[in-house]
Amino acid sequence: YQRRVHGTPSECLFFFEQMFRAGLLLKRSLTPLGERVLIQRVTTAKETKGGVLLPESSIKKASEGVVIEVGPGTKDHKMTLQKGDVVILPEFGGTQIKVDDQELFLFRENEVLAIVKDV
Repeated sequence: YQRRVHGTPSECLFFFEQMFRAGLLLKRSLTPLGERVLIQRVTTAKETKGGVLLPESSIKKASEGVVIEVGPGTKDHKMTLQKGDVVILPEFGGTQIKVDDQELFLFRENEVLAIVKDV
């Protein structure tokens, strides 16, 4: 937000709270460049159906994710993934990014292994 706010700290806080409630201060957005896609991994269960908590060492990385944003592609590469696609990801790879308390990953489109579709 470009406008400067003058006043006491409590007046400034009140101003920004009002702006946020009015929807004028939105959360940050992230758009990938080139042939990259922004993916949120599906969370894995941290406890069993019976309520037993699993130790961190026994929890594997999720191999599925949901495409949040898609880059524009390049002259040589047209993007095939679309926003909302469920995909299979490699166990390692991608760049981890934290945006607004969400853990997201940037992958090149050719690193994504498969698209999951309902039949």
